[in-house]
Formats: sequence, C-alpha cells, structure tokens
Amino acid sequence: MLKSFKKTMRSALIMLLIGAMLFSVACSNKGGEEQTGGKNGEAGKPSQNHQMAAGNLSAGVKAGKVEGKAADQKFIAAQADFAVRLFQNSLSKEGNTLVSPLSVMIALAMTANGADGETLAGMEKALGGVPIDELNEYLYTYLKELPCGEKYKVVPANSIWIRKGLPVKEAFLQKDADYYGADAFSAPFDDSTLADINAWVKENTDGMIEKVLDEIREETVMYLINALIFEADWQSPYDEYSVHDADFRGINGTKTVEMMYSEESRYLEDGGAVGFIKPYADSKYSFAAIMPAEGTDINDYIMSLSGGKLLAILQRGQNVPVNAGLPKFSYDYELTLNNALKAMGMERAFDSGLADFSRMSENELYIGEVIHKTFIEVAEKGTRAGAVTVVAMDECAAIEMPETKTVILDRPFVYMLIDNATNLPIFIGAVTDIA
Repeated sequence: MLKSFKKTMRSALIMLLIGAMLFSVACSNKGGEEQTGGKNGEAGKPSQNHQMAAGNLSAGVKAGKVEGKAADQKFIAAQADFAVRLFQNSLSKEGNTLVSPLSVMIALAMTANGADGETLAGMEKALGGVPIDELNEYLYTYLKELPCGEKYKVVPANSIWIRKGLPVKEAFLQKDADYYGADAFSAPFDDSTLADINAWVKENTDGMIEKVLDEIREETVMYLINALIFEADWQSPYDEYSVHDADFRGINGTKTVEMMYSEESRYLEDGGAVGFIKPYADSKYSFAAIMPAEGTDINDYIMSLSGGKLLAILQRGQNVPVNAGLPKFSYDYELTLNNALKAMGMERAFDSGLADFSRMSENELYIGEVIHKTFIEVAEKGTRAGAVTVVAMDECAAIEMPETKTVILDRPFVYMLIDNATNLPIFIGAVTDIA
C-alpha cells in the first residue's frame, strides 16, 4: 500500500492542496511524438467560433522527436522545492491563494530556452536548480506520462505570440515546439491580438479563465503562454446526505458553509498539523489537505515548509480510517509573479539593462511581467481547476542619439522671440551687419 501511495503521490506531486490551496498538474496527449495540449488533443488551437487575425508560424516549425528523461529523485525534489517556494512567495495575506507551479514552470522553461549567460543561470536557479536542457527532457517525459482517463483529464496547451517585425530565432521556436508543442503566432499586437489571446486562453481552460490580458503594452513584443485544465471525479463522490451546513472559522470571521463528509483511508500528520488524502477516480490523482493545529497561524505554517518537508509529510501518511470534512469551495486568484520570481533568483531576467535573451532574438529583450491566473471548484462530484501563465517579453527601448548639426551665424540671419505655447513670434528681426 505504501509503495502504491508513493507512486500515486509522485504523479500528483505538483497538485498538492495545503488547506484550501491547490498545486495543479497537467499531462499531455498520448500516442504521439508531439506534446500537444488543448481540447481534444489539439494544443493551442483557437476556438472554432473565433476568427484569428494572427498568422500561425508553426507550419515551418513542426515538433520533432526528442529524447525525454524519466522523473527521478533529482527532478521530484527540484519540483517540490519550486512548488513550495513559489507558493510561499505568492501567498496572499488577506485571503485565498492558488498557484499552479507546473503551469508557471512550463511557461518559464519555454522562456529560459531563449536565455543565456547569467540570465539563464538565474532562471535555472529559480526553476529548482536543474539545467534547462535537462529540465526540458524531464518535463517532456513527465507531461507525456501524466495519466488521463474518462473520469479525469489534465490538458496543457502552450503558445508563443510574436509582434510582427520582431526577429525571433528559429532554434528557439523549434526547441519549444519539440519539448512543449508550442504553436507560434505572428500578430500585429493590436486589439485583434488582444481578443485572439484571450479567446485562446478561454478555449484552453474550458472557459474557467475567460481572459488574461486587459491590454497589450506598447513595449511588449512577445508572449509565452501556458494554459492547463484539471478535471477529475472523486473515486467516491459525496452523496446528498453527506453534505451538511457547518461553521468555517476563517481569517475574516466565521461563516456557514456546505461541509462534505466522508471516511478516507490515508491520514497525514506533521507535528503541529493533521490532514488526509482523498483520491480521484482510478487513484491517478488525489486531493491532499493539511490543517495546522489550533492557534497556529496558517501563513506561519506555510512559511515553515520546504519541498523536502512536504514530500516527507505525504510519504509518511498512515493507512488508518479518517473521518474527513471538506467544505465546498470555488474561487479564482490572480497575481503578477515578478516579485516572487525575483526573490527566487530571477532578478536579471527582469532587468532591461542586464537580461540576456540572445538565444531568443537578436533584439534586446527582457521579461516585463509574468501574469498568473487560476480557478478552482471543489464539489460533491469532483474538482475542476484551470490555470494560465503568461510571460510578457518586452523590448529594451533604444536610446537614439540626436544627429550632430553645425550652425555658425557668420552671415546675415533672421531672429525672433516666440511664445512657446503657440510658437508665435513676439519679436522678429534680422541681423545683416554687426557694428
């Protein structure tokens, strides 16, 4: 049983909920060499009801066969560490938090394939310390092997949106197509592109996230986007008689909620915290919850975690009956991850003067912002969750030095004193001779 549990939790590593917070996971389609996400096995395809103005560049950049690398202890430890650090650095002090470490990981890994030098080193540090070429191989295999079935689907989609006129290196696009099935679109970055991107996000999150951008900033020249869907039925759904009103004591006071009661078989304990694991259909994914002891601040507990500690809590789970209560809940969450990622070691990637994305483009680019949006719904039948991560690449503003001119008043000239508001001359004259 313990061996089976470890195997299950290894697959579900990034999809851990602490309290009411989910770490989402994703998988790719089976049976093909290309890792494509998206609905019905088509990654990055826009809605059939939406006419795109962007041009698909992917016709010339088809995903090729690449070597993957099976998840091992190095990869698992790195992913757990990244998940916990991202969560800690994204924590809301005033309400619910929800991040998808895998979505963020994929979007940043695609971006890191265009980075070099110290910028790349900083990104690798933030992403768990695994070299990017090795991380590509790990994620390629990890995504391919994540299980999908009739009662659970985990669907990623990746795309790259490029402002028309920006030179982008084909090797960069090829790598992101090979490992992540990323479609690339050339677009004018006007209102039509804004509509296209938001339609793509809505389509590839099953409508859970309707839009991710409110505007396209003038300095932004590229977007690297990951979207993912998680939907799963419980292995043992809650019956109507298992749901009762109960009090929930939150940070902003006590509220009456619909509490779903069940008996589970996996108990978690961590000194000052207890929890349980509830499996989804076919035990391919599970919901894990951990509740700090009475009087322990939830934020303090979260900040005490590490990737290794979290893995240890799950691996030490006991096979004993658990009378479990889980409140129904649904909410969305959004944040800009710039500060979180800088704190994790990626400062240089955001610095317009120091960033090195020379493997992406000959133009000088840097990360302008990383936008992350999530949604979750936990109810009687199962769980739905969606996430989108957008990496906005901005172009460094070129400093244009004015052309040097020469004017020597060594012959007759006209002069005037003007009103700057209207440029009308208050005085006007001519010097034709100087006594």
